[in-house]
Amino acid sequence: MRLVREAGYPVPEVFEVHRDGMVLERVDGPTMLDDLTTHPWRVQRHARTLANLHRDLHQIRAFEGLPARFGEPAPNDVVVHGDLHPGNVMLSRSGPVVIDWTSGGRGPAGADVADAWLILASAQPAGGLVMRALAGALRGRFLETFLREAGRSEAASYLQLALEERAADPNITPSEKAAMRKVAAAQSPRVIR
Repeated sequence: MRLVREAGYPVPEVFEVHRDGMVLERVDGPTMLDDLTTHPWRVQRHARTLANLHRDLHQIRAFEGLPARFGEPAPNDVVVHGDLHPGNVMLSRSGPVVIDWTSGGRGPAGADVADAWLILASAQPAGGLVMRALAGALRGRFLETFLREAGRSEAASYLQLALEERAADPNITPSEKAAMRKVAAAQSPRVIR
């Protein structure tokens, strides 16, 4: 976080690092996800913001010592977040701030975008049938704008790799894994089931 902040990327300032946690700058504001819930008409603006955050992050060359997040390290790796979706973007008065760097590391930019694609496409909205239908329509608009701005074709080539990483997460439910596999299968006929 300190290194990407020094590179000009919007993250909370790190004041202290301890074995069991960190002391960070307080960031006031809702998450992008919370703001979308209360202001759904901002869907395209937020999708473009998320795409810009991905593009800006992927301009930062990988630092020595960063763990490889998607496959083996490569010379052209960039810094990746590994979980950059609307729930990990705080909307402060001074602009968006990216939080939750526990999955950060190095890797190809397209893999980081593919990971966000899988997360966004597999989100399971709550509520009744009408609310789920509305949430699905908004998610579709968000995802379409995000992928157009962030680079759909490059991300599509990394969907299988991102799927393998996500499927290994014990916190992902079977229905989320199934939704992710469906997204990857629609883009590549060689998805392992």
